[in-house]
Formats: sequence, C-alpha cells, structure tokens
Amino acid sequence: MTETAEVRRYLLGLQQRIVDALEQADGLPFLTDGWEREPGGRLEGDGLVRLIEGGSVFERGGVNFSHVRGRVLPPSATQHRPELAGAPFEAMGVSLVLHPHNPFVPTVHMNVRMFAALPEGKEAVVWFGGGMDLTPYYGFERDAQHFHKTCEAAVAPHGADLHPRFKAWCDEYFFLKHRNEPRGVGGIFFDDFSEGGFEAGFALIRSVGDAFTGAYLPIVERRHGYAYGERERDFQAYRRGRYVEFNLVFDRGTLFGLQSGGRTESILMSMPPQVSWRYDWKPEDGTPEARLYTDFLRPRDWAHEQPTHLWL
Repeated sequence: MTETAEVRRYLLGLQQRIVDALEQADGLPFLTDGWEREPGGRLEGDGLVRLIEGGSVFERGGVNFSHVRGRVLPPSATQHRPELAGAPFEAMGVSLVLHPHNPFVPTVHMNVRMFAALPEGKEAVVWFGGGMDLTPYYGFERDAQHFHKTCEAAVAPHGADLHPRFKAWCDEYFFLKHRNEPRGVGGIFFDDFSEGGFEAGFALIRSVGDAFTGAYLPIVERRHGYAYGERERDFQAYRRGRYVEFNLVFDRGTLFGLQSGGRTESILMSMPPQVSWRYDWKPEDGTPEARLYTDFLRPRDWAHEQPTHLWL
C-alpha cells in the first residue's frame, strides 16, 4: 500500500515527540529497544520500544511503535468483520501506558493504529482505531474535566457526532464486566473506523495522537508533587490490579498481539510494576478511596460539567 509509508512516518514522529515531552517531565531518558521479525515466519515486521522504569515521576511506562504483517488475521481483529477471516494483514500503531509513582497522578493509556486486510484478488480493506483513557486512583474533578475537554476538542473537527459516540464507546469498552465497574473515568475510544475513507481515518488518528500530551501532562504537573504515604500506595497497588485484569481478559490490543504471535515483552509492557489483590475488600465509607467509587467510577459528562474551582 502506498499510504503505508505516510502512516509509518507520522507514527514514528508521534512516538518521538511524546517521548521527548515525557523525558522533559521526568528527567530520566527512555530506554530504546528496536526489534525486527525476519520474513517468512508467522509474523514479520519491526518495531521500536521506548521504555522508562524507576523515573522520578514514572514508575514504569512505555511508548511503543510496531509495524507488522501476517498471513492470517487473528480472531480479535475480525470480531466485527467476519468476512475478512483468514485474510493476510498489515498493522501499525503507537501504543502507550504510563504508571506514575505518585498515587495522586493517574495512569493513562493512548493508542492510535491502522489495520489493512489484504484479501487475495481484492482491494485492501483499511480501518483505523485509537483513543485515550484516564485511570485515577484518587479522583479530582478538574483533572477529569480537562482530559475530556481535550479529547472532545481533538475529534471536533472531524464531526460533531464523534465525541458523544467515542466517549460512550470508551465507557462501554473499558468496563470490567466481572467486577461491574469501569476501569477509570474514560476518555474516547473508537475501532474499525473507515468512515470517509483512508484520508479521513488518518486525519482522525493524527488529531488524537497530537492531543495526548496536552490532555495528560498538565495533570502530571499539578499532582506529581502531592505528598503521599503507605496508605495511598497500597490503594494504588490494589486498583492497579483492575488494570491487569482488564488488559489480560478484555483488551483487544493485548489479545491481538498474543494471538498473532507478537513480541511478548512489547505487548505486556503495559503491566504495572507493583500490584496487589485483596479478598472482598471495600473502602471505608467517607474516605477518599470510597469517593473514587461513588463519584468517579460512573459515567459522567465530564467535558460539559461546570468547571471545578482551580484548587481542586
């Protein structure tokens, strides 16, 4: 596909711009690990891992680029397109997850990607996907409002209907059915997007990718200096368990990578470094931990709420 090189250039540039901004926020350089799969195997292609561990702000985080080609689309990629089952494919994207040290700084995820199914003797079928979502441990209205307003502004040029659709899709997708609770406060999410053809889809993921640092870094700057103790770190580790559960049970990107024979280290870099589980634990009523459940882990129209006072 002639468009592939254009998308690849954008994604590698996006990865570098995000890493530059995160290095400036943290002070520790990201590790760089390139990889390549030789032609002829189940999966071929290349990628670039950019990873930070033990930084001053980020306990662990990765900003990964991958570009792969395979002989057969895995089931996770044809879930909504069964007519393409068995077709060769090409996929590329940038995916990031950041787990900060400070429990008052939320975990964040962002992904933008392109898929192309290449059925024999037929025109390539191309679609796009992506989004970003915020997972706080201690909720702040101001942070959630800012994040959602930035997401809304990112997709607004591409259609007034997209933000309501993509926000609802995010709330529905990042939901732990076995817990009956959201993973976090959401954001935007879309998949299998082909409306308007290649140019429209490519423009949409550029808008989402370019909006990420403006959506997240102001929150980091506000919260990373907050004092915390063992109680807050314990609750952060407990809630990180929900993140692990979602990624291993429901996340289509994780399933796609594992089903297609992808690089395990790159796929599982999203896992937090320290996690805990407790049996049937519930926060005490009236605590900041309980407020996360009652006030934040429920659908809210964050982008259109009355802005919260600056000190919150």
